[in-house]
Amino acid sequence: MNAALAAFLLAFPAFFSIVNPPGGAFIFNEITAHLPQPERARIAGRVGLYSLFVMLGALWGGAYILNFFGISLSALRLAGGVVVAKHAWDLLSAPERQEARKQEQAGSSGPAGEDIAFFPLTLPFTTGPGTISVCVALGAGRPEGGAALLAFFVGMTTAAVAMAICIWVAYRSSSRIATLVGAPARRTIARLSAFLLLCIGTQIILTGVQDVVTSFLR
Repeated sequence: MNAALAAFLLAFPAFFSIVNPPGGAFIFNEITAHLPQPERARIAGRVGLYSLFVMLGALWGGAYILNFFGISLSALRLAGGVVVAKHAWDLLSAPERQEARKQEQAGSSGPAGEDIAFFPLTLPFTTGPGTISVCVALGAGRPEGGAALLAFFVGMTTAAVAMAICIWVAYRSSSRIATLVGAPARRTIARLSAFLLLCIGTQIILTGVQDVVTSFLR
């Protein structure tokens, strides 16, 4: 139970920081403003479900893809940590510019309704390359087997499910969130999330460096 909880507490803040459902709700509200509320609620549910599939696929299948291409876990952690840290630094430096870029990407697709649920609202808007990098890095660090692997699997999967529920709730309530939360609060949430994400990316890099040094010393 403690191992599963530790895995959950490792994964969920990472997911929440890089996905940022409250920030995404503002953009979702703008993109789907022309649709009736029942249709927006259905799209929010589909985005949450698709995001769950993306996160679980990267968590549990990403490492095997890396092995197929001969990429080591240390290389993944270093590269993934750099990607996450750079993304966090960009958000921390100018969250408004990043959100505007996301809105431009999400609004560049013409089809309305459920056609936009997967692309671009799920990929790349909600669970983009940064989220996939985090998932692959976390999944690649799983224990070898036994009870520890089961606890890790339960904790990580629960974190992904919880994140998908957060996405669904935030997007479903996007119009209310936009009304209740003003621009200053939005910027504060974005910067706090970006700082936490920067710390997570740095930790992933440090773990990769530690793996390289340990392998070299052996």
